[in-house]
Amino acid sequence: MRANMKHKKFLRLLVSYTILTFVVVIIIYPLLWTIGASLNPGNSLISTSIIPKNPTLDHYRELFAGKESLQYGQWYLNSLKISIFTMIGSVISVSFTAYAFSRFRFKGRKNALTLFLLLQMIPQFSALIALFVLAQMLGMVNSHWLLILLYVGGQIPMNTYLMKGYMDSIPMDLDESAKIDGASSTRIFFQIIMPLSKPMIAVVAMNGFTGPLGDFVLSSAILRTPDAYTLPIGLYNLVNQVMGASYTTFAAGAILISIPVAIIFLMLQRNFISGLTLGGIKG
Repeated sequence: MRANMKHKKFLRLLVSYTILTFVVVIIIYPLLWTIGASLNPGNSLISTSIIPKNPTLDHYRELFAGKESLQYGQWYLNSLKISIFTMIGSVISVSFTAYAFSRFRFKGRKNALTLFLLLQMIPQFSALIALFVLAQMLGMVNSHWLLILLYVGGQIPMNTYLMKGYMDSIPMDLDESAKIDGASSTRIFFQIIMPLSKPMIAVVAMNGFTGPLGDFVLSSAILRTPDAYTLPIGLYNLVNQVMGASYTTFAAGAILISIPVAIIFLMLQRNFISGLTLGGIKG
């Protein structure tokens, strides 16, 4: 009997580690190829290898060489600006919206939640023409601030559902106890709900930061001049040239995009923890 249990446990562990190894290979292999391509000399991917024979940092230097057609530093700053303000705007708007839906009962609440659910099902690019016309009417074509507002608005439906579900798990007993002590809804929100919602706030912040960094369709419709481009648009132009496409320089630029994402993740990772509500109740 004991030997049979050990055999089953071994099989479960074997299957688990096999699946984990497969997933790791799927994730790591393309990343290693991108790093290898960025260190290979030349512009073509045909002669590149995952381990370069003559590794070079020329492609990284080329990104910041100051060429008129390759304003990588400006694109990097533009992307960071848009991502940071989108992250801040998303956290603020989603927190207030989720708190209202979670803790208050008002007319039209169910209809609004249904509308949010429907908005999640509609791809953002389906409204691309309408958004471009809106940008023209407002005179904000090529405006980073309009792009930030569009990103924040697009983040609200999905993230509101996520954060509302998390706030619903926070016991109402905490709110009632605070109200007995004379706390207002605003004070409850800032001093009780928000601290206990840090794990979901971190998720919303991460979504708000990484979303603009990976977006090409919406940003390419709004931004028109090279000095206003974000990284996805600028890097796409590197490989879209009929003559002189540089895939290895593209790989170098793609690797550098991951640096701010890694920094934000490291800053927020301690907040990706569940079970804080239990500590709040027992405290």
